[in-house]
Amino acid sequence: MASQDWFDKDFYAVLGVTKNVSDAELKKTYRKLARQFHPDSNPGDAAAEARFKEISEAYSVLSDKEQRAEYDQVRAMGSGARFTAGGAGQGGFEDVFGGMFGGGGGRRTSYTQSDFDDLLGGVFGSGQFGRSTGGFRGYGGPQRGADATADTTLDFGTAIRGDTVKLTMQSGRETTVKIPAGVADGQKIKLKGKGLPSPDGGEPGDLVLTVKVRKHPVFERDGLNLRIDVPVTFAEAALGATIEVPTFDGGPVKLRIAPGTPSGRVLRVKGKGVTTAKGTGDLLATVEVAVPSHLSAGAREKLEEFVAALPAENPREDLLAKARNS
Repeated sequence: MASQDWFDKDFYAVLGVTKNVSDAELKKTYRKLARQFHPDSNPGDAAAEARFKEISEAYSVLSDKEQRAEYDQVRAMGSGARFTAGGAGQGGFEDVFGGMFGGGGGRRTSYTQSDFDDLLGGVFGSGQFGRSTGGFRGYGGPQRGADATADTTLDFGTAIRGDTVKLTMQSGRETTVKIPAGVADGQKIKLKGKGLPSPDGGEPGDLVLTVKVRKHPVFERDGLNLRIDVPVTFAEAALGATIEVPTFDGGPVKLRIAPGTPSGRVLRVKGKGVTTAKGTGDLLATVEVAVPSHLSAGAREKLEEFVAALPAENPREDLLAKARNS
């Protein structure tokens, strides 16, 4: 910021606070004004946009302890004095600082930019009031826009495959974002440059997007793996069989059920899980032996004959023994 601005602008008045305002009250006041005059809340309102820039400019100086102290010194030192280019003109640079360079008493003295920087460096402890810094201690550059947060709910398939979706922000602004393949429920994605715009032409902020994923009627996510429950008949589990199971993307695959497979056994199909930049998971099929709920008289008779032919074994004997001995 140029020196003339620091003399002319009353940042305390811009924010409507007193000079001894506390940091907490300053922040509270700024947030209230920023919400009121933010361009997203006042689309197309040039006056509100200009007011927002004034508020942001004032807060950026007053919220920084070092800049605030220097600003107060400049304002206190000014008392109506003004800098003028090249040291010429009544009431200008010569009137205020002429004696320091030997130019007082009505003599006209020319000053270089180096003299100007050195002088302020001696007063404030740093010679950074030059042209190359863009203002006092470099202040005056464009501000980065604020970050924004949002959430979106995706279908299970969209989360697995990835997609480009359109979001409506709280301000009503619409933005398009690319969802990477394999995002999980509750995952946060940081999207660079998709946040709030800068108030003065700088870079926009980022968008932190929280993803929620709807459940699938068949598949369940487990890291990079997909899980599925596969019912099999008693005969298939007892005698063994080759069955078909669905995959998420693509047709069904054949899966071998070994003779004597119990309920709960997990069979793995390699490479049929979730694919992300970190790798590809598997499909985990959990066997569930389906017990018939209705038997014909003939089927019941055959089943009783089958039971009679089995050895007299109690599959719960080991369980009962462990319970007794624990």
